[in-house]
Amino acid sequence: MATVSLWQRTPRIEADVAVVGGGVIGTATAWALGRLAPDLRVVIVEAERLAFGASGRNAGFLLLGTVSDYTSAVDAHGRDAARRIWAFTREAYELSAEVGARHDVGFQATGSVIAAGTDAEADRLRRSRALLSEDGVETRFLDGPAANAHLGSAGYHGLLVVPTGGVIDPARLVRALAAESGAEVVEGWRATAVESEGGRVRLAADGGGEVVADRVLVATNAFLPQLLPTLADVVRPVRAQMLATAPAPPTLAAPVYSHDGYFYLRQRPDGRVLLGGARHLHRDAEVGPDDATTDALQADLARYLATHFPSLADVPVERRWSGPMGFSPDGLPVLGAVPGVPGARFAAGFTGHGMAYALRFGSLAARTLLDESDPALDLFHHARLVNA
Repeated sequence: MATVSLWQRTPRIEADVAVVGGGVIGTATAWALGRLAPDLRVVIVEAERLAFGASGRNAGFLLLGTVSDYTSAVDAHGRDAARRIWAFTREAYELSAEVGARHDVGFQATGSVIAAGTDAEADRLRRSRALLSEDGVETRFLDGPAANAHLGSAGYHGLLVVPTGGVIDPARLVRALAAESGAEVVEGWRATAVESEGGRVRLAADGGGEVVADRVLVATNAFLPQLLPTLADVVRPVRAQMLATAPAPPTLAAPVYSHDGYFYLRQRPDGRVLLGGARHLHRDAEVGPDDATTDALQADLARYLATHFPSLADVPVERRWSGPMGFSPDGLPVLGAVPGVPGARFAAGFTGHGMAYALRFGSLAARTLLDESDPALDLFHHARLVNA
């Protein structure tokens, strides 16, 4: 590990609220605090640089609902919770659109497509359409031949076309949120401890720096157990891998989420196709926070593209990368108190779906830090896992 000189040591920083983690949840919380309580001094501390982790490595999907289809969400969490989560992510999408109207963050209102890789998944999407319609959300279901004609694809068993949804440049969104928040941003500041100090919360860092604040949110997601080992049961680090092709002819008008979310792809305005997933084919190898791609999984991504979009099969790949995701036990984000440190809270477990929740979850976390109520808190509170 590199040493730190006396001159490089970060001085003690005093703040009303400190946010650990410069990803989309951390910056969305600072952004919400700036709207709710603009007089507060807020500081964001980030071990690397803004959007360094999963927030700058994902596909930039703004989808509604949970990580699963609506039928599966209803089965897992109940009808009322599924309905409320859909509304919660709709609010998050609308807030992202507002930021997209003010900043060049690559926002596009495209709608989205959920594609079935099997007949069983197609049946769940048919049922999802019916359930969503009962809940006031109109979608379209297309069967296999019509589905593939709609997408210009091959091999899908059906599609659920959702009119609300879109895409965004996640790294530029993070930087825009940080700028709008008015928070002080300290990069290259790696927190090593969260502890109480005289009724406040003290963050210690590599090199001897410290931040002391009245309230703290730890928003490091997959890296939460490294800083707070007692919360290791809340989040499991899982690696995602992606690739980007060279510019290709226009093929995809909306982001596609398929095979129960294990594959996802979109096409940027410059023609580059982004494709990620295949983790389910390499479950053991893709556990942990390591930043590395593997030949085996990348080959599965190429095979998927050739199978479902033969016209893209020979387009060269320009870039491959990976990113750490934090999975919760039940697939929903978790917001809770840091054990033994009054005034400190954590947000984690976004299960590869953080962009869908981000700006609305930032508002939820901000209100919690301000001791204000939020009607969505029960959906994501840590107590649900403790009492399960």
